[in-house]
Amino acid sequence: METVKHLLAEKLLAVKAIKLQPEQPFTWASGWLSPFYCDNRKTLSFPDLRSFVKLELARVIAERYPQAEAVAGVATGAIAQGALVADLLGLPFCYVRSKAKDHGMQNLIEGEVKKGAKVIVVEDLISTGGSSLKAVAALRNFGCEVVGMVASYTYGFDVAKEAFAQAQVDLTTLTDYEAVIQVALQTGYIEERHLPLLNAWRQSPATWKP
Repeated sequence: METVKHLLAEKLLAVKAIKLQPEQPFTWASGWLSPFYCDNRKTLSFPDLRSFVKLELARVIAERYPQAEAVAGVATGAIAQGALVADLLGLPFCYVRSKAKDHGMQNLIEGEVKKGAKVIVVEDLISTGGSSLKAVAALRNFGCEVVGMVASYTYGFDVAKEAFAQAQVDLTTLTDYEAVIQVALQTGYIEERHLPLLNAWRQSPATWKP
């Protein structure tokens, strides 16, 4: 029986929301070289996949964070998915910018959320966790209680695990690096010979060179 992790990994690979290029690495915005690239915003273009992610994120929230009173998306990648999930759950929605606007109301948090509200944060993917936890800090500084975070995918980097533990944020993801690699091997997307390179990158992504 396929787990949600493997089923979503298969779906993401099928629409090329996840790309693996062990021999032709990508360059991330951070400057890191990576044989792996994940763009979960692409899921929004495929109605069946969009609904699958929405339903599974909503299920996780209902099961693990039933106390949530509002949903907050992390700009920009999780705004649409967060709004879809909030609509399904019948909860208020807001989103958190990476930095406050320099005009108008100079908002960092867009939408209306009450101080003291129990908020679940929706993210599209977790790499180092830096931008995700900045959103958590913004909500906490505003006076909200962050009950946890849900995301479609995580690379599972140690630096992210440590950052979430230090910030005391409970994180639940629908799929992860291990599931994607397993499915990629099963479907012939990558070969066994690529595994040492991929694992070396994951262990030290900031300094990895092909």
